[in-house]
Amino acid sequence: MMGADLERWRLILGPAAERHTGGLGPENAGRDAALDWLYSRDDDLGKRDVRRGGARGDRHGGDDPSILTTVDWLEGIHRLFPKETIERLERDAVERYEIHDVLTDPEVLARIEPNPALLKAVLRTKHLMNPQVLDAARRIVEEVVRRLVEKLSVEVRTVFTGSRNRRPSQHRRARDFDLKRTLKSNLKHYRPEDRQVAIERPHFHSRTSKRLEQWQLVLLVDQSGSMTGSVIHSAVTAACLYALPGLKTHLVAFDTQVVDMTSDVDDPVELLMKVQLGGGTDIARAVDYAAGLVENPRRCIVALVTDFYEGGSPNRLVHTVKQLCEQGTQVLGLAALDEEANPVYDRDMAGRLANVGAHVGAMTPSHLVEFVAERLGT
Repeated sequence: MMGADLERWRLILGPAAERHTGGLGPENAGRDAALDWLYSRDDDLGKRDVRRGGARGDRHGGDDPSILTTVDWLEGIHRLFPKETIERLERDAVERYEIHDVLTDPEVLARIEPNPALLKAVLRTKHLMNPQVLDAARRIVEEVVRRLVEKLSVEVRTVFTGSRNRRPSQHRRARDFDLKRTLKSNLKHYRPEDRQVAIERPHFHSRTSKRLEQWQLVLLVDQSGSMTGSVIHSAVTAACLYALPGLKTHLVAFDTQVVDMTSDVDDPVELLMKVQLGGGTDIARAVDYAAGLVENPRRCIVALVTDFYEGGSPNRLVHTVKQLCEQGTQVLGLAALDEEANPVYDRDMAGRLANVGAHVGAMTPSHLVEFVAERLGT
């Protein structure tokens, strides 16, 4: 086995394997120290009598000081590891080991790579941040939201710009050039000597636009801590849909209180900085508020993004949803609105809402966009 392969196995297996693999070169020793700084915090290692050791020697718990500071560690992993590994290490630092200075030290925040896991952590803890730290954290919010908006905006444009049909068009646009029909109608001008068709009359497709009558979309978003990912994607989705012709978009956040955030819907960064995660949940109150926003019941979608764990009145919630459905409003009960769409939710309450006419499930933001587009085109 080659030396590089042996070093990789040593990194995977830890110091105990050195008698078989040999030691580490300077670069891989740095990687081992960075991994040890993070993963030697795992209590499970002690239970299994495993000691990573690494650059600090055998670690046995307690309050030993770290040789590396968080800033040093971040600088090291950005130099030593590929991007995908860096994101995993930073996510584990924030979510698994709750290394708090990642979120409280402006110098750390200035160095860390913005990513969705870090954005969730910022939103959960921003109420504890002083103004200086909050300014640094805002950079993370802005960058991650920018990426999400760019990605979803492409999908929104694709869904809502219409599609070509087979009717001819008098408008000559390169993207609508009808090659098949053009060749067929100009074959009589084929020149065998140079094997070319002289195009005397090009043909073009026409383009149909979706017929957009005035619809409403009311996004009701549960801001309890477990729904952080859905809150982020709800804000981004609302921002991408807000400017569409024929659609009036509302965004309402709720816990035990209801906060209409529609005035900030075109600025998802500002909106997320105002969201207060945590607290109880009164879904019935939020749905009652949404019912009061409905202008034309048969031209309205109420998308309720929640885990369905009702802290208010379950019977009132079911009754209001039933009324909305009976009057022709499309009610979506979404247990998740994010890229994973792997929800944890109260299946009993979700089932009760489905039984009175709500569409219940989980969606990615692009699926919600497609659902809205289908309704607007009818």
